[in-house]
Amino acid sequence: MDENDKSTNSHKDEFSFLNQKVPLKNKILKAHQVIKDRLPFIARVALALYDPKTTTLKTFIHSSGEDNPLDHYEAKIDNAPSLKKMLETGQPRVVNKMLTFEKQNGEGKEHIRRLGRQGYAASYTTSVFNNGEFLGFLFFNSYETDVFSETVLHEIDTYAHLISLTVINELNSFQTLSAALKTTSSLTHERDPETGSHLDRMSRYSRIIVKVLADKYDLKDDYIEHVFMYAPLHDVGKIAIPDEILLKRGKLTGEEMEIMKTHSLRGLKMVNGMIKNFSLEEVGHTEILKNITAFHHEAVDGSGYPYGKKGVEIPLEARVVSVADIFDALTSKRPYKEAWSNEEAFSLLKKLSGVTLDSDCVEALLSQEEAIIEIQNLFDADTLG
Repeated sequence: MDENDKSTNSHKDEFSFLNQKVPLKNKILKAHQVIKDRLPFIARVALALYDPKTTTLKTFIHSSGEDNPLDHYEAKIDNAPSLKKMLETGQPRVVNKMLTFEKQNGEGKEHIRRLGRQGYAASYTTSVFNNGEFLGFLFFNSYETDVFSETVLHEIDTYAHLISLTVINELNSFQTLSAALKTTSSLTHERDPETGSHLDRMSRYSRIIVKVLADKYDLKDDYIEHVFMYAPLHDVGKIAIPDEILLKRGKLTGEEMEIMKTHSLRGLKMVNGMIKNFSLEEVGHTEILKNITAFHHEAVDGSGYPYGKKGVEIPLEARVVSVADIFDALTSKRPYKEAWSNEEAFSLLKKLSGVTLDSDCVEALLSQEEAIIEIQNLFDADTLG
């Protein structure tokens, strides 16, 4: 073996971890460490996701440990003029002096102020797209000014593309799982009318709840976002329920109710099967999806199903989705009922709080009436919920 062979065999791919089946958060942390080995002034790598239905940017994953200035933060893209301009021009944003940038551009927004208070003095931001669809922004922050030279930017762009592809792969895997479950449901023809705007609303109510509870329960942004993404799949098991039961307008008999209750575990079986059949074990936080699907009908007093779990035995994400789902069901018009007012629904939630519904989750939702109304206005209810 000659010297060239030895040199080649000793080479180590620093980014091989991107091919491993580990959570996206771990990959971002590892990528940041590799970048710091070459560019030690990069103090933070962060990703914000974009919700096109609400034009909102939401913090998702970061590598700054416990010193994250933007935990649980979201903002309309219209309130971030320079970021919005990035989308219009297709150009990345380089800020070598954060304080000067803020003064010159008038961007005294909360996210800029938080970054400044943390001590970040410079940043580089690039957009993340997947087949022309805007997904969000990737940020590189530094505590030092004037560090983003052309030479540095050329190197960082390579890292940015690698990280972006990793994020895209993660989100695509989630979308594949979600689409597979939804498609399976639709193949059985028109089923349970709880579709469309109902799912848009209840998923965002779920996000409101976990965001309010984030500090108390030490919830990270990626957990919050996955609850939001997985909440619409809570009732996927209903596709296994016969039409004469699922679509019945009147009250179910005892026997029919027992059949209806099987949808939770049937849904869990479907989720497990889809994950295995599509080789989606690497999709982030699938345990959240499994818990939501299986346990969203459990009650804190033990009267729920399928297992009669009590209190904190019920995973938090299931308790959250239960409150969000019930609130939207109450305030939506259905073929068999008129929509309740928010006040009427709030009153019932208060009565159920600590009995069948988690009191923290109820209190969290009721504290955000303005946000609830904004969601209701954006996703108008119709006769199908």
